[in-house]
Amino acid sequence: MEKQVSETVLIKNMPMPSEQAVKAEIRTILGDINSYTSSLNWAVSYCRAALSMTGEELRVQCLYILNNLSTWRHPQAKDVRRTLKKFAGLKK
Repeated sequence: MEKQVSETVLIKNMPMPSEQAVKAEIRTILGDINSYTSSLNWAVSYCRAALSMTGEELRVQCLYILNNLSTWRHPQAKDVRRTLKKFAGLKK
């Protein structure tokens, strides 16, 4: 039987993503055009703004994006959230 690893452990053991990796994940969010009017309503504006940010400004913007992704469903959603959480410094 395979042991399931918690989300917290996965994030903790991830290497810190680069700004380029974070922006690639943000582009994944922006690519899900079908969800713009529902689950990504506010996140889209935050994502568009984040593409021109760097450093601490980008880290804080990731927090805003994450706060608006809770209902987003996409094949890559978990990986995108993990990357943004790691970059933003969140533990869970």
